[in-house]
Amino acid sequence: MKKIHAALLLASMALPGCTNQPGPAESKPADAATALVARIAKDQAKAFEIEYIAQENGKDVFELESKGDKIVLRGNNGVSVASALGHYLKHFCFRDISWNNTAVTLPDPLPVVQSKVRRVSPYKHRYYLNYCTFNYTMAWWDWARWQQEIDWMALNGINMPLALTGEEAIWQDVYHSLGFSDKELETFFTGPSYFSWFWMGNIDRWGGPLPQHWMDTHKALQKQILEKERSLGMKPVLPAFTGHVPPSFKDKYPEAKLKKTNWEQGFDDVYILDADDPSFEKIGALFLETQTKEYGTDHFYSADTFNENEPPSSDTVFLRQISGKIYSSMSKVDPDASWLMQGWMFHYNADFWKPAQIRAILAGVPEDRMIVLDLYSESHPVWTKTDAYYGAPWIWNMLQNFGGNVGMFGRMSHVAADPSAALKDARSGKLWGIGLTPEGIEQNPALFELMLENVWQDGPVDVAQWLKGYAKKRYGAENASVNEAWQILERTVYNGGLGEGTPESIIVARPTLSEQGHRVLTKLDYDPRELVRAWEIFVDQAPQFSGSQGYQYDLVDITRQVLANYALPLQQRIAADYEKKDAAAFKQHSLEFLALIDDLDTLLGTRPEFLLGKWIADARSWGTTPEEQDLYEFNARDLVTLWGNKESELHEYSNRQWSGLLRGFYKPRWEQFFAYVAQPMREGKPVDTKAFEKQIKDWEWQWANSTSEKYPAVPVGNSAAVAKALHAKYKDRVAAK
Repeated sequence: MKKIHAALLLASMALPGCTNQPGPAESKPADAATALVARIAKDQAKAFEIEYIAQENGKDVFELESKGDKIVLRGNNGVSVASALGHYLKHFCFRDISWNNTAVTLPDPLPVVQSKVRRVSPYKHRYYLNYCTFNYTMAWWDWARWQQEIDWMALNGINMPLALTGEEAIWQDVYHSLGFSDKELETFFTGPSYFSWFWMGNIDRWGGPLPQHWMDTHKALQKQILEKERSLGMKPVLPAFTGHVPPSFKDKYPEAKLKKTNWEQGFDDVYILDADDPSFEKIGALFLETQTKEYGTDHFYSADTFNENEPPSSDTVFLRQISGKIYSSMSKVDPDASWLMQGWMFHYNADFWKPAQIRAILAGVPEDRMIVLDLYSESHPVWTKTDAYYGAPWIWNMLQNFGGNVGMFGRMSHVAADPSAALKDARSGKLWGIGLTPEGIEQNPALFELMLENVWQDGPVDVAQWLKGYAKKRYGAENASVNEAWQILERTVYNGGLGEGTPESIIVARPTLSEQGHRVLTKLDYDPRELVRAWEIFVDQAPQFSGSQGYQYDLVDITRQVLANYALPLQQRIAADYEKKDAAAFKQHSLEFLALIDDLDTLLGTRPEFLLGKWIADARSWGTTPEEQDLYEFNARDLVTLWGNKESELHEYSNRQWSGLLRGFYKPRWEQFFAYVAQPMREGKPVDTKAFEKQIKDWEWQWANSTSEKYPAVPVGNSAAVAKALHAKYKDRVAAK
């Protein structure tokens, strides 16, 4: 052990200490806010004036008013100023800026603010992102896409974003300084689709080896991201060391106290350095010093030692010591360090994390230096079961999405009322913030915007009234029929149950005669026939909103949802045909099922948000050689299908109803299944489902590794025309019992 300790000591001494500086090349807040206004308002940017004011009793504040021919945006920092602009756009201009509605034209002349608006946020921290978001949605983002997202964050008052881009480069620098070669690190770094689980210590190497070009470009990209976020007054959260080390660590330092852990999802063991080992704090300090040198710090660090892994002991003394040592590795470099920990494990491994164990891991950190993310507050709040985390600061979050699945889903009534109720509950303790922690974004924009209404108010949101205003600003005009449609959506898809995310379509399941597939839960929380009226309204009103990107997206999404739901009763007719050995009906209904997949593929091909081809093209764009491009395409294909090798237990977890994926992956699987079942059915023999599964796994693996099929990366066709045609074709079928 002396050898490793000496190496670590020398390496850490060679690096500069923590500077506690915001980061390299920081812009002035006024410049950043002015640039944001210019990006949003374009030719009308000169009509806006920015002024800075003080916080109110330590809380962020914005003001909005008209003064002469100017619209004055006031705030205590760039985020507050941007929030003033966001409020003006929503409530005076009736304009919506969202993931699928970014290009807005402001009214001319600009509306006058008749009386000054002033808002104070009741939340110190407004947190954003989940580790998983960086892969399920953000894996292939470039700077232009990141800047768009940072603008959206600021317009909505987010001031504490998780910032994980480029962390592989930091780990490379750390382990290079400890004498590890690139060859020894090849089995450590995953491919770009799997960084989230690499960062959380679940897996190594899958989807790799990681090209050096990726590390270099994403180190530069992270610097751009952090500079922009900080220039607006945000406090990005960077990671800290939790003990995850390369597999080669055991060979290089055989005396180190290592333990193997396994995520139990079909991947190899990973190695975790025991916090009791003297080198743990040294590596942790070296990591933070290296990271701070490159990225600066805002003193907030994310660390999740036991993410979906059970600790080796439930002993409370042990757990308290573990958290104490993890925090010590932060505070020795940064005395102002605060640790953000996802409270997901307390829900996920509730059988292990009893009150004594939760108290112990929180107690190892000095008072107010551990902030817990109550990750799933809208459905499974843990704060209510732990006396508000036994006095530790915590943040109320909406999780909503798992795996980046695209179904319409959410719990609007809870999102509208529960944050305010918690804020005013005397039992909520140190509720310091509110946040969004979805595994995937760029879906269900209405739900996210509703949640963000809480940022600048301390009372509940009236959902019915809010939806009317939302439809007006999203589509550009008020429409009574569309308002009716949104009331239907609120009581159906947005009145979701307590399952993990959206119910999924049987189409995306590995083919089966059962009502659900592995990790594809199809049970709905509402009667799917209720959606038919909302669908009809959206189709009928489409001509009025032909110029609204928001309307076009929502029209496609509702059409997709209705037809995706209809796939289940159709598939169950096929199952009944099999049981009755009715070959003619089996063939007829099988063909209808395959035609439904084709129709969905055509519909989704009209919108860029639903294109497999765009996902693959964005992945390949990062490659500098054919080999790199092919590696990134494998990462892109594998994540949304198998999530591992052909035996992966996570297959379908990140399923997507996307054009290209429907026609190129899901449809061929079902075609093979129907052909496989038809023959023994005709012969009166049982179907060997295990043999089929083995066969289809080989085909799936070939598809994931293929690069020959090319899928459109730009939309084709008219969304409204396709939706109208599909409505005429299917409306009677989906309304039938």
